[in-house]
Amino acid sequence: MCGIAGYVTTHASSLQRSVLERMTDAIRHRGPDDSGFYQDEYASLGHRRLSIIDLAAGHQPMANEDGTLWVSYNGEIFNHADLRPELEQAGHRYATHCDTETILHAYEEYGPSCLDGFRGMFAFVLWDKQARRLFCARDRLGKKPFYYYWDGALFAFASEIKALLRHPAISPRLEDALLPEYLAFGYVSEERTLFAGIRKLMPGHHLTLDLGSARPEPQIRQYWDIPAPDAGEDQDDASWIRDCRERLEETVRMRLMSDVPLGMFLSGGVDSSAIAAIMKRQFSGPVKTFAVGYEEQDYSELPYAAHVARSIGTDHHEIVVSMEDFFNALPRLIWHEDEPITWPSSISLYFVSRLASERVKVVLTGEGSDEMFGGYARYRFYALNQRWLDLYRFVPARLRRALRAQVASTHLLHADLRRKLQHTFVGRGEDLESLYLDNFYSAFSAAEQAQLFSSLPPDSPYRNFRRYWDTRSSLPLLARMLYADQKTYLVELLMKQDQMSMATSIESRVPFLDHRFVEFSTRVPQRLKVRAGEGKYILKKAIEDLLPHEIIYRKKMGFPTPLRQWLLDSRADALYTTLRARDGLLAAYIDSAALDRLLERHRSGSEDATDRIWRLLNLQVWGDLFLTGKHEQRWDGLLAARSAV
Repeated sequence: MCGIAGYVTTHASSLQRSVLERMTDAIRHRGPDDSGFYQDEYASLGHRRLSIIDLAAGHQPMANEDGTLWVSYNGEIFNHADLRPELEQAGHRYATHCDTETILHAYEEYGPSCLDGFRGMFAFVLWDKQARRLFCARDRLGKKPFYYYWDGALFAFASEIKALLRHPAISPRLEDALLPEYLAFGYVSEERTLFAGIRKLMPGHHLTLDLGSARPEPQIRQYWDIPAPDAGEDQDDASWIRDCRERLEETVRMRLMSDVPLGMFLSGGVDSSAIAAIMKRQFSGPVKTFAVGYEEQDYSELPYAAHVARSIGTDHHEIVVSMEDFFNALPRLIWHEDEPITWPSSISLYFVSRLASERVKVVLTGEGSDEMFGGYARYRFYALNQRWLDLYRFVPARLRRALRAQVASTHLLHADLRRKLQHTFVGRGEDLESLYLDNFYSAFSAAEQAQLFSSLPPDSPYRNFRRYWDTRSSLPLLARMLYADQKTYLVELLMKQDQMSMATSIESRVPFLDHRFVEFSTRVPQRLKVRAGEGKYILKKAIEDLLPHEIIYRKKMGFPTPLRQWLLDSRADALYTTLRARDGLLAAYIDSAALDRLLERHRSGSEDATDRIWRLLNLQVWGDLFLTGKHEQRWDGLLAARSAV
């Protein structure tokens, strides 16, 4: 696992090593073991290396046999040894045992179609010196990040946005057209980022920039997409379950490839526990597991993780995060993610990554299973809402509207019952935006944004999600929900996983998201994904002999954080002061009186605004770090008490 950064220019220029060094220094945490540079009059490629495979011979940027093709690469090609014999038979000569060299030779042999043969996680650039052509690629699911900037003369690229900002031609500016989507979802699910002019190469895409053409322009192509379900294939349940187990064992085994110590992030949920149990059976040495929790026991999964560790026999380690730890780490971790942090669990992930980095350099994680096999409760609730809504539409529309208004305002119902009804077809609008997106994803609905913000771009916060939702309009409802999440929500989860682990200089691998296993999941019948209200049915049946029953079938907690409780604590005063800063990013957009009312309703307990406050706080601190010149003021934390980070 590494970090890449560099640039190419349309016109020959004198070499400036200092610019390239500044760019790679910004991502030193991604590769503390080694650095390397390649430069000619058109191209400057930089690299930071975290040594995992062939520790002595994997220096990058790496060249082919005659020095005409150069690569800078971040990731792992897990099947590189299987690809090597055919490439050697074709005449390619290897000088190392690195997967990096397989990328070089495969591109020489097959061109862009080399991507079809790679199994792994990757983002890389290949510079063809003779043709003056840059080829860039990102893995199918988006496990590795790739950001770029193009102004018609300069093309700059990097694993993280902060490296791009070290180039003198690139300045940080807010892309405020994206604020509606950020406020709703907490992230941006398209190629643009919150930094104007800086884009991301989307998962499953490659980019070619031919500087030798008359008018160079990046050419972006999609080389892979999640396949639609194949309704024609079926077999009995036992065969599907057996197939799932065998494929999962294979993808875990493939990700044990390492010349350095590796471990496992263990939450005590079914996904991470399944990977850990399979890993324990396949790995020859002791398996180290790592878990994170909180001082507030109601939000801590540490007892479950410890139970799993004892059951399967791992070398288990834990860390407990306090409120001070959490909020004093937040600014630095927003800096690591480059954009506002979407989920509070990112902070916890950083702390468990830091714990793991003391003992290993590679960890396996359990991300991806929910989005493949229907693990989230929202899938079941939305399907149930839709089913009952079909019957409810026989009630006259005027009466339905009246009932909806009553659910929102009546005091005849207990507050808890009223809150639950507001998540159903009775208390919400009947369209996708209200019944699904505002119900389960959005912190700020479009209507709430209009109430709080005096100046926002007139863009729909739902546009990007709907783009993927509408693409698969012919699919059954569950398959459609899974696809939309895989193209939006999951990509952001993977970015969080990458940035928080790399902040502590360790590599994280995601067995569930081997692309062949993902393709298999699309063929699994819906009856084996959600059955009798049980999500991930096929996975749970496939690993019943590996784990205690009470772990496999316990209620999903979803990596909870005691954020609501912390925001009601008197120590949170400093956070509200930060939100109200007159010289902050929010001041240009938000109605300060409306903000005060929102915060007061939350602090009085009359309304739970936790998600909205979290979105606003992250946006404000992000602005201070990158845009308003208050980087040093925020760097050491948001609370008066300081903790080492």
